Amino acid sequence: ICKDINFLSQRSLELLPSELYVVDDLIDTLSFNINRCVGMAANMIGYNKRAIVFVDNEKIEYMINPIILKAQDEYIACEGCLSLEGVREAKRFKKIKVQYYDRDFKIKIKSYSGYVAQIIQHEMNHLDGIII
Repeated sequence: ICKDINFLSQRSLELLPSELYVVDDLIDTLSFNINRCVGMAANMIGYNKRAIVFVDNEKIEYMINPIILKAQDEYIACEGCLSLEGVREAKRFKKIKVQYYDRDFKIKIKSYSGYVAQIIQHEMNHLDGIII
């Protein structure tokens, strides 16, 4: 797990179809750390690419090049991170609508709420170089 603040502070680059191995590595790494982690961004494992994985209904899901289209109901959450020590406050939204790509690079749009929405926002902050 990358803990290099300089690397983590960089904005991630678009993931290309030839780089799907990054998604596979993310899924494997989250599976290995599932007892202490609910989501990961590619930069947490050394790839400066726009991909995340997260747990939703006890299943690991992934997003390639995600973008939040809509966010509602702002609140302040307290979060931890494998890349950082301790817990910090972060601005989050209770409901989000996200556009992303699947493995075939087909566009998907899905809405999320509650804790899963919070996880996705945390991981997407990683992609933008935002450290909570």
